[in-house]
Parts: sequence; C-alpha cells; structure tokens
Amino acid sequence: MLGSAILLTGLIAATASFFLAYSEAKEFQDDMLRQIAMLNQSITADTRLQNQQKIASEILLSDPESRVVVIHIPGDRRPDWLAANLSSGFHTLSTTSEQLRVYVRDSSTGKRTVVAQPTDARNEIAIDSALRTLIPLLLLLPLLVWLVVWIVRTELAPITRLSRSLDEQSADRPQPIDDNSLPSEITPFVHAINRLLDRVNNLMGNQRRFIADAAHELRSPLTALSIQAQNLVKTGSLNEMRERVAPLQEGIERARQLTEQLLNLARTQAGIPGENKINVSEVARELIVEHLPFAEAKHIDLGLEEMAPLSITGAPDALRLMLKNALENALKYTHEDGEVTLRLLSDNGCPVIEVVDNGPGIPVSERERVFDSFYRITGTSGEGNGLGLAIAWEAAVRLGGNLSLHERKGGNGLVFRYAHRCAK
Repeated sequence: MLGSAILLTGLIAATASFFLAYSEAKEFQDDMLRQIAMLNQSITADTRLQNQQKIASEILLSDPESRVVVIHIPGDRRPDWLAANLSSGFHTLSTTSEQLRVYVRDSSTGKRTVVAQPTDARNEIAIDSALRTLIPLLLLLPLLVWLVVWIVRTELAPITRLSRSLDEQSADRPQPIDDNSLPSEITPFVHAINRLLDRVNNLMGNQRRFIADAAHELRSPLTALSIQAQNLVKTGSLNEMRERVAPLQEGIERARQLTEQLLNLARTQAGIPGENKINVSEVARELIVEHLPFAEAKHIDLGLEEMAPLSITGAPDALRLMLKNALENALKYTHEDGEVTLRLLSDNGCPVIEVVDNGPGIPVSERERVFDSFYRITGTSGEGNGLGLAIAWEAAVRLGGNLSLHERKGGNGLVFRYAHRCAK
C-alpha cells in the first residue's frame, strides 16, 4: 500500500514535470520567434539600400527540427501554408508534413515579417527536460520504496510485539504492559492502555466482590425460607400453620426486595447515559405521592420544597431510581414523628436536589463506605441489605452528576445531595 502510494506520487511528479517543461518550452519558442522577427525588421529598416542584403529565408541549424524559417512580405515567395490574411501575432499552423509555430509581425511601413519553427523542437525540449527529471526519479523510486518499507517495519516492530503481548493477556486478569523496550513516541499511548487495564481490573474486582456478596446475601434468606417451608410441612394444627406462615411470607418479601434491588443495581450499572430533558419537579411530586402512605404510617412529615423549577438532561429512570432510594433510605431510618424533605434548588445555575431528614445521620468516617454494595453501618446489620445508597450512587454516575452526604444544619440528621452538571 505504501509502495503503491510512492509510485503514484512519482508518476504524478513526472506528469507535472512534463507539463511544466512543455509550458516553459512553448514560452521559450514564442520569445525566440518574437525576437528574431524584431531583429529582422530592424535590420531591414536600417539598411534601406536598393540592394539590401536579406536575411536568409531559411536558416538551417545542426538539428533539422530546430530550423527557423524567416519570410519577408513583400519580397519573399509566400509558401502555401501561409495565408495572405493571417493576422499578426502567434499561430499554430499545419503543413502536409509537420506542424509549425508561427509569429507574424507587421511594421509601420506595411511590411510583414513571418518567423516559423516546427513544434517538434519545443516538444523535444519538453520531453528532454521531463526525462532529465523522471529518469533519476525512476531509478530512485525502488530504493525509496524499499527504504520506506524497511523503516516502517523497523519502527512498527515494537507495536507488533505489543499487539502480541495484548493477545496473550488473560481476559479475567489483564496485566500492565512493559514499556521499557518501546519507542518514546508511543510510550504515552502504552501508559494510557495501562491505566485502562488498571481500571478494568478494578471494575472486574468490584464485580467479583459484588457477585460474592450477592450470593452470600441471597443464601441466608433462601436458607431461612427452606427451613421455614420444612417446618411448615411438619405442623400438626391449623393455628400452628398460621403462626409459621407469617414469618415465611416475611422472608419471601425480603428475598423479593433483595432480588429487585439487585436487578435495579445491575440495570443502572449497565444503562447508557441518556440525553432526555427531565422535569425534575414533576418527578419529585410523583415520588412524594408514592411515599406518603409509608410516611403517614410512621407519622413522618414528608414534604417538597421547590426553591427553583428544575429540569435536567439525562436518563429519566436513573433520576427516579436515585430519588426513590434516597427517600426510602431517609424514611426507613428517620424515627417516628420525624421529618423528611425533598428540596429542589439551584446553586450558581446548576441544578441541585437534596433529601434532608432529622434521623440519626451517618458518621463522617462511613459516608463514603455506605455507597459500596452490601455495606451496612455498624449497629444496623439487621436492617436493610446495604444496596439502597449503592443503587443511588450508580444512578448518579449514569446521570453525570456528583452525589455526596452531609450533616444536617441545626441538629441531627443527614443531607443527601445530588449536584447535576451545569448546562453549557
């Protein structure tokens, strides 16, 4: 491919050289004919002798193709190819045997000087000039092609070794690439690949831990359900059966909730960032209505504060899932007669959503850990499964904003704060 490109470039250069040489030869021939005509008229006008010596009608040079024909009218015999009414200036005329370049010059005395030369002369000059350029190029082209191919192969050899190294990598545990033997020009590229492999390793490690934690979390309720089902079979009376059905139903509900949260987390992690315009106020009002029954059951004051009408660009399902988990988490851990508020505000033109409660809050040392899957705050191991805030975090990442936890101003409680990216 590269050799073909070089050959094509050489052919284009040769073609351009010929046409440039042809144009220069044409200009040279025209200038020469013009100067000969002017010289002949000057000599003819200055002598003004009765028997003035005429310049030879035909000047034969060493090369017959380069001969120049000078004709004076009146005076010389007009050849057949020279029309009587031919205008002054340059012309290209054809004879029975050749093509001529002709220059006609009229003097102030009414005399006409015609200078002609075969066009083969200029063509020969153009071809000779082009060949002088083309022949060295043709001789050098094979060497140039070989040299370029050799240089490219030599320079790309480290990249070839790099590709083999990547092909030999283990798919489940890719290792960093050794850049000691690589050219400095591609070292930044290799460093970028190593950073990518490091992120892939971290991601795969997180996935392995998530799968292990999910299996552990599912094993306990499923084992409990199996034992409860076996005990249910052994019951001897209807009352005893009813007593054992209630915990069985609760276990089934917990397993269902855990499975649903696992699916939500997986969907959020695999989701593609959306670019839909979302009316945040409308979504917030819908979620408040959905969670009112649970809030009323605990006598919690659940409210919505719209300090600014908000709309963002992103995936609607990710926004709903993030706020749903934030509200459920706040309602779950806020004591009875407590307060949970969903706030919509703008911070320097950037949309901000807050869920504020007056519950027990989260210690500063654990505010980052709570976004990990299956992580539970010390002392709350019996409540929830540690997925709510992890789902909210993944949803925030998909939306393209920043999620953080803060202490509530003026007392105990927590502020769940999502800051969306500012509009450009």
